[in-house]
Amino acid sequence: MIVAVDNNTVMEAGRCIECGAKEIDGLSCFDLFGFPLVWEHNDPELYALHFWLVSCYMIQHPSNYTVEGYKLLVQLFIEAYDNDWSISYILKKNREITANLSKITNPLPNKDRKRERRWWSMTIEDIYLGGERHAIDNITKWKEKLRGELDRDIN
Repeated sequence: MIVAVDNNTVMEAGRCIECGAKEIDGLSCFDLFGFPLVWEHNDPELYALHFWLVSCYMIQHPSNYTVEGYKLLVQLFIEAYDNDWSISYILKKNREITANLSKITNPLPNKDRKRERRWWSMTIEDIYLGGERHAIDNITKWKEKLRGELDRDIN
């Protein structure tokens, strides 16, 4: 069993041990995440989905957060999605809910974090494979699928 660890993810047998995304072209899921972040700079419509891109990725990697920080991220995602909030309102709400938190991100070194495998119907792998040309549609699908999967977790 080959385990590869970068500063943000752990890949085991060619898959992220948290989100299940496959390694592609020697790139971890965190490496794949960097591509749409770059693509955003070429397209204002794609950049308008930045919150959703980042939230989808981070929700699928809970080891990056404290327990409370993760719960707040999921809560913000659900409320923003269900209420069709504008990005400016989402950012305002994020500032409000995190204002009194001392720590949102996981303070443990990456190698010491507890991770649980979870298989998601869509991951950053799908965004990368769809390419820049299909990124807007694929990120929109990702947030919709993720919202449904979060609903199953709650019920």
